[in-house]
Amino acid sequence: MTTHGYSLDVLRTVNQTAAFNRWLGFEVIRAEAGEAELHMPWQEEATQYAGFLHAGVLGALIDTACGYAATTVVGPVLASHYSVNCMAPAVGQAFVARASVTRAGKRQVFARADVFAQRDGELRLVASGDVILVPAERPEAK
Repeated sequence: MTTHGYSLDVLRTVNQTAAFNRWLGFEVIRAEAGEAELHMPWQEEATQYAGFLHAGVLGALIDTACGYAATTVVGPVLASHYSVNCMAPAVGQAFVARASVTRAGKRQVFARADVFAQRDGELRLVASGDVILVPAERPEAK
């Protein structure tokens, strides 16, 4: 896959414009043609009743990582649909979401991601998901 001009530096800048991403501490740590990787530190405020990372936050990691992976291929995108599969309690010192584009068409982009909990340097798979994205018009400057 070829890149669409959205480099790691550009995606990092875009990421910082999203208040939600800043609040959760999302950091884009890798972006290549059709792939992206996010990091998020543990956030006590993002847990559910049993103290695990909330499934909604896992979904946000999946959605965002897949969106950035798709952006490297087709430019700006919007999520049309996404699914989250929770596989294990999400507890760790940090979380890593690794996404890749599985197919990029003119009207839809299909991507998938795995989310890992990082604890004492080891990664444990805690969730996965699929996202369908649609190319979006570039927003006008504010």
